[in-house]
Amino acid sequence: MGIPKVHQQEQTFIPDYFSWTKERWEGLIEFKKRFLEDSNLNPLKCPYLREEVARSWLKSRELGIDPKGEVMQPHLSPEQYKKVLEDNSLLISITKPIMDAFRDMAILSSGYILYMQDYNGVFLLQQGDMLRRNIDGLIWDVNTIGTCAHSLCMELRRPIHIMGPEHYSLALMNIMAAAAPIADENGKIIATLILGQPTIENPCDEHFLNLCSHTLGLVTSLASAVEAQYKLNKSNEELKASYRKLKTANRNLTTAHLTLETTFSLIDEGIITIDEKGKILNFNQEGARILKLKKDEAGKKSIQEFLCRQSNLMPLVLKGNNIDIEETLVVGNDEHSYFINIRPVINKDSQEVDGAILRLTSTEKLNAIVASRSGGIANYTFDDIIGENPNFKKIISLAKKFARSPDNILITGESGTGKDLFAQAIHNAYCPQGPYMVVNCAAMPRELIESELFGYEGGSFTGAERSGRPGKIELAHGGTLFLDEVGDMPLEIQAVLLRVLEDKQVMRVGGRRYKKVDFRLIAATNKDLYEMVKDNQFREDLYFRLSVLNINILPLRERKEDIKLYCKYFIENYCQKLGWKVPEIEASAQKIIDEYDWPGNVRQLQNAMIYAVNSATEDLIKVENLPGYILFDSLQGQNNYSPTMETLNLENLEKEAIKKAMSQAKNYVHLAAQILGISRSTLYRKLKYYNIEY
Repeated sequence: MGIPKVHQQEQTFIPDYFSWTKERWEGLIEFKKRFLEDSNLNPLKCPYLREEVARSWLKSRELGIDPKGEVMQPHLSPEQYKKVLEDNSLLISITKPIMDAFRDMAILSSGYILYMQDYNGVFLLQQGDMLRRNIDGLIWDVNTIGTCAHSLCMELRRPIHIMGPEHYSLALMNIMAAAAPIADENGKIIATLILGQPTIENPCDEHFLNLCSHTLGLVTSLASAVEAQYKLNKSNEELKASYRKLKTANRNLTTAHLTLETTFSLIDEGIITIDEKGKILNFNQEGARILKLKKDEAGKKSIQEFLCRQSNLMPLVLKGNNIDIEETLVVGNDEHSYFINIRPVINKDSQEVDGAILRLTSTEKLNAIVASRSGGIANYTFDDIIGENPNFKKIISLAKKFARSPDNILITGESGTGKDLFAQAIHNAYCPQGPYMVVNCAAMPRELIESELFGYEGGSFTGAERSGRPGKIELAHGGTLFLDEVGDMPLEIQAVLLRVLEDKQVMRVGGRRYKKVDFRLIAATNKDLYEMVKDNQFREDLYFRLSVLNINILPLRERKEDIKLYCKYFIENYCQKLGWKVPEIEASAQKIIDEYDWPGNVRQLQNAMIYAVNSATEDLIKVENLPGYILFDSLQGQNNYSPTMETLNLENLEKEAIKKAMSQAKNYVHLAAQILGISRSTLYRKLKYYNIEY
């Protein structure tokens, strides 16, 4: 693959920081590969490379830098490094609190490193979850690793941004970095501040490039804050003592002033800053959207104007603790629920609360995340449901038609017929992007089903989570709620569920307010709900609410023509997963399989085929490879004779049963013991007792 051709009109194109396209990205990577292989290749002629980067590449090559070399090798001795730290102690003491404030504001929650280097490229500080293993004595500049964020920033004397393949070292190919210079009172650059992040799979994504531009603005603001405080300290020697007392407050105010706008633009959640009385001091774009505020309304509105009467937000703010709560905000005639992170601002001198930063996240957004992790997995579609029986095909067609409707669906059928497969297929046809929440009403303890369905508020009962928990109904918002074995739902819960279905809103256990919900309900049962209604074991009104659309799945014994198809499917699927050769089924074994009633339906057939595959030899499933209960039931079906007084003798009956079991098992003692439901040692003893040859 060569470098992509550049059309004539594109040859005057001058790449900038953020005008990245797929062509430029791939072209640069390919050019770099050729550049490292061909010492005569001139990077200044590469249309995908900025001129300053190209010149830096040439310099790096002239210096003999190995692009494949080790980048974490220290260049200074411990004594030399200690001396560098001592010479920069003032700069370090100013920068570290600002870096701590950056971390505490949680602007970038993960995947970043923020570090400072002196003018020679020596690492002074680092912070973030991409920390270098050891920076002691480490130097990164054009003389050690070639083109990098520090070297370009020092050479150009301005903030710069560098993408992965623009680095000279291959070790930094997957890192993007933004760097800004820090100058002293005489304008001499004494250090650089660098923010590094990993590149993503698609670095040309518009959102990612916007993030890059915001990252450059952010690190520039941080560097400006450091530089301002450094100059202030150097030019006001007589105020050093006072400065040390006030540096924490000054750090917070300066950092907030310089970085607030950039910080806010990077966050897609609502950020609101308030004072101790609740006055709204500032907000980001998302915060303005949530509260429907105009830019000039900062300082004129109170957060209490948007809170419910029973809100605990302001009392919690004044307690001065970091806490996360769920609150309903009222904006005009609309009410919406938000998860609010409260982070108080404490005056370091008076230890009193000066205000707080509130981060607002829609509970719908959080519920969607929780649902994606705790919900059921809907893997199956209608393409996965197979069958040749004409009536079964009609059921599939009916289910596909019902899937297009938003109405409730009741799926009935015996255990093992595939009710859950139909539920998943309906979900994937109706709202595949929404959550798929599953509640097994039979498997859940009676005392837990209410909190599992409806959720609960914090402190509702012993053992409840402090912040509460949403129920499956709430998590199913925008998707599907599948109630399996709904016939086992307690009557008292049925009444609450009916109200949810009628009003389309739910209240958590211990809660005081309703939340609107919108979901598709699918219920399934192997019981006759209508008969249960007659026996007062199931609510009639809920039954008719659930069974707006009804699908009844046929048992396997009523569609015998599907048995052979399913046998082949299950065997092939199982062997394919394990990488085994697919065995054939002996005709006599297939006859027993076809004639068996399969009370456990398709699930039982699947388990029987797995057993048969594992017990088969010579790539052939024989009669003796079938589960013992199938052979025993088949044997009983053949035993249609009228007993005499002699045959009714217990010993004669036992002897006859052993003979038939051994015959059916082809004298295989282990299988015959299975058919008879006794141990092998017991069977050996009885064979000897009755003198049965085998």
